[in-house]
Amino acid sequence: MFRITIALNTICDLSPALLRKHGIKGLLLDLDNTLTTHDNPKPAEGVMEWIETMKNNGIKLCIVSNNHPPRVKPFADMLGLDFVCEGKKPLSKGFREAKERMGLQWSELSVVGDQIFTDVLGANLKRLKCVFVFPIEHETTLFFKFKRKMEIPFLPKKLTEPIDE
Repeated sequence: MFRITIALNTICDLSPALLRKHGIKGLLLDLDNTLTTHDNPKPAEGVMEWIETMKNNGIKLCIVSNNHPPRVKPFADMLGLDFVCEGKKPLSKGFREAKERMGLQWSELSVVGDQIFTDVLGANLKRLKCVFVFPIEHETTLFFKFKRKMEIPFLPKKLTEPIDE
């Protein structure tokens, strides 16, 4: 249920060559702590350049977030990306909607995110490839502190090089 295809320290470590190796043509991207820190209106360092690299290599991108439109829309618009709000991860609603918009097959998609119980579990429930990235920073609320503690048994170790299945 928690199988990870590729594990990376940051999303910027994900290369078009690694995606091609796995037959991935589209990425279903988490927002908070994957593309930026929680509730931050600006992308993390290197993310804008990474998005341009992906686009220039023909990789389709769509943000799939459990967050609401006022959080997701301005961020996605700034990056020039399509998005699905209130995606209900780990359920498949958001993934299905993004897949339809992207016009790709399930086998050509991968979920990219930092949370085991939403992103990784959601990918596995849909039998999608999964790129796990370590969170940019840990959240401070009790809910997230508890959730992050529960994830520990399922996390890959911090990386010196990518884990590639």
